Order: sequence, then structure tokens, then C-alpha cells
Amino acid sequence: MIRYSQEFKESAIRKMLPPENRSISELAEETGVTKTTLRKWKKEAQVVGAAAPGNEERISRWNGEDRLQIVLETYGLNESERNEYCRAKGLYPEDIEAWRNACLKATVGQASGDDKSQQEARVSKKKCQYLEKELRRKEKALAEAAALLVLRKKPRRSGGTKTKRTNDQCLGSP
Repeated sequence: MIRYSQEFKESAIRKMLPPENRSISELAEETGVTKTTLRKWKKEAQVVGAAAPGNEERISRWNGEDRLQIVLETYGLNESERNEYCRAKGLYPEDIEAWRNACLKATVGQASGDDKSQQEARVSKKKCQYLEKELRRKEKALAEAAALLVLRKKPRRSGGTKTKRTNDQCLGSP
């Protein structure tokens, strides 16, 4: 296993990061270090907090983690400090501002989504309460109708003969 000095490793990482943004393939040919090792070094640099593109493409195609890291790093900086940061990283201030707006938009969208879901839950709860109330009312009406039907049945006298009664007599009319 080949051991590389810390200085050599740091110089290779700097070449992969902005402003140079050299590809891993290109750097592997130049330095003789394997692509796997260079990817590992780049990943370690990202974990430590260095802003590096998530792929070998242009800066505009950085992954979300890297963009969020840059937005967080530049949040408290004034304009001149932010411009200096951008020059060091090979970025444009407009990119950072667009990424910041996207983060804010996503956060606001999530909060309004929570409000909508809470409102929908309240509406569903009220509807459920109304339906339960209607069900209880209809069950009472059904029970009352069943009781009336039981009372309406014609009584049998001893001896098994049926007596004829009129509808008015069944309902209790004199």
C-alpha cells in the first residue's frame, strides 16, 4: 500500500475543489493516484465541511447537501466577505442567493403544508362528529319504529282465534 504525504493529499484535494474543479480522471492520470483513492479523499473533504461538487459535473449541478452547506457558511457574511468566499470557491453570488431562496421556499412550503394538514384534520373531525350524531339519531328512530311495530301486532286471545281490530283501534283512537 502506497502512503502519500499529507501535503500531497491536500494539494490533490485542492485541485478537485473550486476554483480548479479538476476531474478525478484527469487528476488520476496526472498524479498516478488511483481514482478510488481520489474519490475517498474528496469524500473525506466533504465530510469535514469543504464545499465540493457532489459529482464531476459543473458547479450548477452540485448536490443539495453541498448547496445547503454553502448557504449556511455564507449566511452571516456581508457582501464583501461573501464575494471573497465566492472567489475562493469558484462560485457566483447569484448562485448562492438562488440556493438560499430555494431553501427558504422549501421551508415555507413545508410549514404551509403542515397548516393545511391540520386544517384538513379539523374538518375531518367535525364531519366525523356530525356523522356519529346522525347515526345515534337514526338508531333512536329505528328503535322507536321497532317498538311501535311490536305494539301494533294483533294480540291473540286464549283459544287461538284472532280478533279483528281497525287501524284506529291499533293506534289508540277511541
